[in-house]
Amino acid sequence: MKRSAILAVVIGLILAVTLIATNDFAKILDALRQAGWGIALVVLLHLPQTFASAIGWQELLDRRPPVSRLYVLRWIRESVNALLPVAQIGGDLVRARLLARRGPPLAPSLASSMVDLSVEGATQAIFTILCVALLIAGPHGGETMTLAIGVTVASIAMAVAFVVAQRFGLFALIERGVARWTKASDLTGLNAAVLALYRNPARLSRSAGWHLLSWLLGGIETWAGLHVLGVHASLREALVIEGLGQAVRGVGFLIPGALGVQEGGYLLICAMFGIPPQQALALSLIRRIRELVLGLPGLAVWHRMEARPLVGGAQEGLS
Repeated sequence: MKRSAILAVVIGLILAVTLIATNDFAKILDALRQAGWGIALVVLLHLPQTFASAIGWQELLDRRPPVSRLYVLRWIRESVNALLPVAQIGGDLVRARLLARRGPPLAPSLASSMVDLSVEGATQAIFTILCVALLIAGPHGGETMTLAIGVTVASIAMAVAFVVAQRFGLFALIERGVARWTKASDLTGLNAAVLALYRNPARLSRSAGWHLLSWLLGGIETWAGLHVLGVHASLREALVIEGLGQAVRGVGFLIPGALGVQEGGYLLICAMFGIPPQQALALSLIRRIRELVLGLPGLAVWHRMEARPLVGGAQEGLS
């Protein structure tokens, strides 16, 4: 593990522990105890989100693997990003590699993963704008409106920057670098595959529709999480908390799992609706529990898939 990754994890852990320890840890535990088996329901509600995202990815593939397989790869992607000290793109490299082992060559597999990530980011920006509109339209404490606008602008800027970088040759540079330093041909045609996907608005639109549905389903997960904690929030409030919370996580992408960043964001966002800090942090911990419950088996499945022999002419790559 690189020193920078270790430092980021340590900083995130210190921030998260400090926020929890200074906001009456006993009351946070009481809130989680009150939720009880309701936490299992919240965990299960995440599964439809992953399914919708898998279909969104499938829309970008020429030889479409079954959704069930893409669902597993999407699950592994989320597990890697949530639990391992990697940048948020790490899970996307893993899913592209696994897809190439038993499917399309590495270049189109990676192209679909990167464009899918761009579509996901673009729809997140749309979802965040929608949530800010819902926030403005209804009653709220306006003290953190600056935060809401700030994370919205940041989400839009990151999505636009990533798309522009791809459209103007980011992966052409990667292709040349790989060919120069490793003499590998795995990524030949990567840039052309990315540009071909961007020239297909029908595919992009269908993919965007499924990803936007996934973001909206996340609002239902948050609504359920609040209710099992005894917070009778409206669906509007849950959508705002989910949208701005995810935007805050996105801004904190340099810290693995957005440790501490998510907790701080939930504190500020929930405060706009009068939700006590203990329940806001309990909601964040329910999200962490879900990441562990789904993520640890996901990492185990990844390990098992990597141990299987390659099929036919499938490519390793990205090792």
